[in-house]
Amino acid sequence: MRKTWLIFSQAVTVAVAVLFVVATLKPDWVRRQPGNGMPSIVSISQAPALQNVSLPPGGVPSYSGAARRASPAVVSITASKAPARNPHGEDPWFKFFFGEGAQQREQPQVGLGSGVIVSPEGYLLTNNHVVEGADDIEVQLVDARRAKAKVVGSDPDTDVAVLKITLDKLPVIAFGSAETLQVGDVVLAIGNPFGVGQTVTSGIVSALGRNQLGINTFENFIQTDAAINPGNSGGALVDTNGNLLGINTAIYSRSGGSLGIGFAIPETTARQVMEGLIRDGQVTRGWIGVEPRDLTPEIAETFNLPIKEGVLITGVLQNGPAATGGLRPGDVVVKVAETPVSNTVQLLAAVAALKPKETAQIGVQRGDKALEISVMVAQRPRGRAQVRREE
Repeated sequence: MRKTWLIFSQAVTVAVAVLFVVATLKPDWVRRQPGNGMPSIVSISQAPALQNVSLPPGGVPSYSGAARRASPAVVSITASKAPARNPHGEDPWFKFFFGEGAQQREQPQVGLGSGVIVSPEGYLLTNNHVVEGADDIEVQLVDARRAKAKVVGSDPDTDVAVLKITLDKLPVIAFGSAETLQVGDVVLAIGNPFGVGQTVTSGIVSALGRNQLGINTFENFIQTDAAINPGNSGGALVDTNGNLLGINTAIYSRSGGSLGIGFAIPETTARQVMEGLIRDGQVTRGWIGVEPRDLTPEIAETFNLPIKEGVLITGVLQNGPAATGGLRPGDVVVKVAETPVSNTVQLLAAVAALKPKETAQIGVQRGDKALEISVMVAQRPRGRAQVRREE
C-alpha cells in the first residue's frame, strides 16, 4: 500500500511539473476558449480601451492627449490700463509742489487672464472682465509668440468678449457639445493661474444650469471642481477629447484660491455671443421693459392666485413695450411665446430669445383670469445690468 501511494505521489508531482512547464512555455495550449461557459481572461492591451482616455503602462488613466490637443489654442492675456490723469497735472502750482514727473510716476494697471483661439482668422474668446477698460492687450501663445489684440466686441450681460490677433498658422481649438454634458463627466480646465504659466487641472462636472448667482445677467453655468484660480478667467474648459465645452469665468472662494467650486460659460452661449459680435458688432436680444420677481407660495396665497409658479411683474416701464401691450404690475407671467416660465431666470432667457420688432404672445395670470397679451418686442438696451434687473 505504501509503495502504491509513493508511485501515485510521484506521478502527480511529475504531472504538475509538466503542466507548469507547458503553461510557461506554451500558454496557448492551456488557454480556455470562449464559448465553453467560462469567462475569458484578456490582457489590458486586448481589453476594450476606455473612450478618449489613454492607459499608460501603469494602468492609470491619462488625459495627456486631450491636453496636447487643446493647450496650444489657450493663450495668456495681459491687459493694461493707463492710469487716470490727474486733472491738476498741468497746474503750475501742482508741478511746483509735486514735481514735473508726478503725473508720469503713476503706474499703469495690469491684469492677467486667459483666452481661447477659436478660428484660424485669429478670433479669441475670453471674459469681458479680463479686458474691460483696457488700453493695451497683449496675447502670448504657448510657443512664445506674442501679438497685440484688438477687441472685436464684448457682452457684459454674459461676460463674454471677442478679441482678434494677426498671426500665421494659429492653433485652433475644436468646439465640443455642452448640451450633451452630464454631471460626473470628466473635464479639464486650462489657463494661466496667478501668471505662473499655462496649467492644466482636472475634475468633473459638478452641476449644470447654475443660475441666480448674481454674477451675470444671463446665467447658465457649468459648475466644476477642476481647480480654477485667478488668471484662469477666459480659459478653456474641455472634455477628454480636448474639445471646448466652456469659458472659465468665476470661482466661489473666501480666500481668493480654488475651493473646488468653479463656473464656466457654456460654449453654446459663448458661440452665440461671438457670432453676434462678429456679424453685427453687438448681441441682439429681445426686451419688453418689466421688473420681474419670482412668485412665491406666500405671494400666490396673498393675491388668491390659482397658480403656484410664474413670474410676478412688480414694475412696468412707462411707454415701454409691455406697458403699451397692456401688461400691468401685479400680473404673473406664465408663458413667453410658446415657452413656459416659472422664475425670473427663465423669463430673462425667454424674452432675450425673442426677435426685436416682432409681436410675441405673453401668457399672463391676472387675478383669477388667464390672459394672452400681445407685445411688440424691442431690442434690449446695451450695458451692464443694474442692481434691479429689468427685462
